[in-house]
Amino acid sequence: MRVVLQRVRSAAVRVEGAVVGETGPGLLLLVGVEAADGEDAEVTAAGMEWLAGKLLRLRIFSDAQGVMNRSLEETGGGILAVSQFTLFASTRKGNRPSWSRAAPPEVARPLFERFVALLESRLGRPVACGVFGADMQVELVNDGPVTLLLDSRQPE
Repeated sequence: MRVVLQRVRSAAVRVEGAVVGETGPGLLLLVGVEAADGEDAEVTAAGMEWLAGKLLRLRIFSDAQGVMNRSLEETGGGILAVSQFTLFASTRKGNRPSWSRAAPPEVARPLFERFVALLESRLGRPVACGVFGADMQVELVNDGPVTLLLDSRQPE
């Protein structure tokens, strides 16, 4: 599982012109599920636990002195999570990306939903989401900008 995390002042996702999820200050998470994530439930669960903990505890929000020293847990910020299979694109051959590493919807959807439920459980409040598999338009006001890439198979 991969997550592109962006610190935002606000973010929203629209489907057919209607806002289906939004957040104020906090994080926009673009979440990709790899086909291999559906193969070993234990490895996938451990990866999700690591990702959730890391996302909530990363010290990427400013303190009173303007230093990135506070976490989402400390600030009480929100989360908008959007599924994004394109995070596993391969561009090795030619100019058309291959999506073969991305999990098929029947694998990705329950894992994405489980990840969101884990975040909600740890936060103690709802996490806003896009609509899985829909054509979505994501709007954000990036804060910083701060953008990080986290991969459950390469924890660092």
